[in-house]
Amino acid sequence: MADGIARKGGEGPPIALTIAGSDSGGGAGIQADLKTFAALGVYGASAITAITAQNTRAVTAVHPVPIDIVAAQLDAVFDDLAVAAVKIGMLGGPDVIAAVADSLAGRGVPVVLDPVMVAKSGAALLPDAAVAVLRARLLPLADVLTPNLPEAARLLEASEATSEEEMLAQGQALLALGASAVLMKGGHGRGASCIDLLVTGDGQTLRLEAPRRDTRNTHGTGCTLSSAIAAGLAKGQALPAAVRDAHGYLQGAIAAADGLAVGSGHGPVHHFHAMWS
Repeated sequence: MADGIARKGGEGPPIALTIAGSDSGGGAGIQADLKTFAALGVYGASAITAITAQNTRAVTAVHPVPIDIVAAQLDAVFDDLAVAAVKIGMLGGPDVIAAVADSLAGRGVPVVLDPVMVAKSGAALLPDAAVAVLRARLLPLADVLTPNLPEAARLLEASEATSEEEMLAQGQALLALGASAVLMKGGHGRGASCIDLLVTGDGQTLRLEAPRRDTRNTHGTGCTLSSAIAAGLAKGQALPAAVRDAHGYLQGAIAAADGLAVGSGHGPVHHFHAMWS
C-alpha cells in the first residue's frame, strides 16, 4: 500500500468505506460515493454489492456480487485500513444485508445507511423480501438513516408523508425501529422549497431548506448526500454539522448539474463543482 494511506495504527487522511452497487454510467452508487469522498478530502474504499448496467435513461441489468466476495471485500478493507465512517447504499437482497450487518456489528464505526430501493429511472433495486431484513438487521446499526419520502413510507409500511409534521412523525417512527438518527429527505415533496429534517434520539430536530431547482439532472442525489455525511463523520464532525455541510455540498452539486451535461436522461449532479472551471 502506498505511503500516505492510513493503516491501522498509522497516520494518513480520513478514510470512509462505501458498501454499494456499481453504476456503469458513473452518476450514482459506488462511483458517486468515491467522487464525493474525493471532492471532500476523504480517502475512499469500497465493497461492491452488485454490478449494474445503467446510464442516465435506464437500468438494463443487475448482477449481484456473490455473498462470499462481498464479505471478503469487507474483511480486506477492515483488516488493513483505519476506516472512520461507513456509508451503505444499494444492497440488493436479504443475504447480502445479513452479511453486511454481520461484518459491521461491534466495529464501533459510524454508519450512514441510505436505504436504496428504487433507481431514478424507476427500476426496483430492493425486493420486498429484503426490506424486513434491512429493517431488523441494519437499522439498529445506523448512526443516521437517510430515506427519501417513498423509502421512509416503505420501511414503515405507511403512506408517504405530505407535510413537515408527517415527515417528523415518520422520522420518529424510524427512530423507534432502532436508528440513532433519521434524515428525512424532502426531495420527492412539492412546493417551491425542499425541506429535509434531521431527527435525533435526543429529541432535537435540524431543519434544512433549499430551493427546489428546475432540473432533470438529479441522478445520484441520495448517494451523494449520504456519502457526504459519511465524509464529514470520517473527518470527526458531529452529526448535525456533517449533515449541514453535506446538504450545502449537494445543493452546490445540483446547482451546477446542468452545466455538466452528461447523458440524455436524468443526468448526474456535479460532484466536482467547486474544483472544475
